[in-house]
Amino acid sequence: MALSRALRCCQRIFSWIPVSIISSVVLWSYYAYVFELCFVTLSNDLERVGYLLIFHVCFIMFCWTYWKAIFTPPSSPSKKFHLSYSDKESYEMEERPDAQKQILTEIARKLPICTRAQSGAIRFCDRCQVIKPDRCHHCSVCETCVLKMDHHCPWVNNCVGFSNYKFFLLFLSYSMIYCVFVASTVFQYFLKFWVGDLPNGPAKFHVLFLLFVALMFFVSLMFLFGYHCWLVAKNRSTLEAFSAPVFQNGPDRNGFNVGLSRNLQQVFGEDKKLWFIPVFTSQGDGHYFPLRTLRESENPLLANEGKWMEDGGSDEESADENGPSVIIRTES
Repeated sequence: MALSRALRCCQRIFSWIPVSIISSVVLWSYYAYVFELCFVTLSNDLERVGYLLIFHVCFIMFCWTYWKAIFTPPSSPSKKFHLSYSDKESYEMEERPDAQKQILTEIARKLPICTRAQSGAIRFCDRCQVIKPDRCHHCSVCETCVLKMDHHCPWVNNCVGFSNYKFFLLFLSYSMIYCVFVASTVFQYFLKFWVGDLPNGPAKFHVLFLLFVALMFFVSLMFLFGYHCWLVAKNRSTLEAFSAPVFQNGPDRNGFNVGLSRNLQQVFGEDKKLWFIPVFTSQGDGHYFPLRTLRESENPLLANEGKWMEDGGSDEESADENGPSVIIRTES
């Protein structure tokens, strides 16, 4: 036990190394740009003020989104998806796999679940003892089930999922803007140092490295950001792009694709003024999502969200009387 705790402690410490590397590079870039470029190299006061104003706007938005991507905890399934004491006891006492599947199936009838495991069974996490909502997966690093899990990102030392996916996208976008602004404003002074129009000194090396680092990060971020823009347009997570979600009528990579406009609103919300601000505006609560094959009136996110947010036994009674509220309609 002591050894296991020590290993977990070391793992937590080492997991912050990528974040420390990014933070160190960003802090150095701030010093190099503000002091070595703006205060030492630039001679035009108007140009210096303009550069500093725009730079600090980019820098603040970058730090804000990076902070939110790191420290926004991943959302986990609510208590409604956890097995009750009696259900858990019945499940553990039953040794036959088919009987266990049947127990989970009966429990899932009361929940807004449309996806299944590859075998067609209800998706159940043995570690968390929870029936997985649609698009939910267990993260072995965070040791919990994460709603609409996309991936575990070592550069933010966090699981990217429903609660912080918007922040992660904004972090990528503002990182690219930061790199583009730094590279574009540094380039002319890079050339002047290169041809010898400016005297050699410590500022020369900072300016040279600023350009190389900004371009290097921009190229890598460009591909990653482009890939996630494609995922948002298709309403897929990284996990779903590699393994199509399975529904009652089979696998379907486009099962959650409800059109570009509504796909964007699911991530960024309906108020476009808040799309580029790192505040949470995503639709729903991460437990259920619109389906391409569902009529809007039967959509749990649009029509029945309030029903599943209420606490107490009324939910189970209503589900028992009316049966499952989510019905899949196959396309003609």
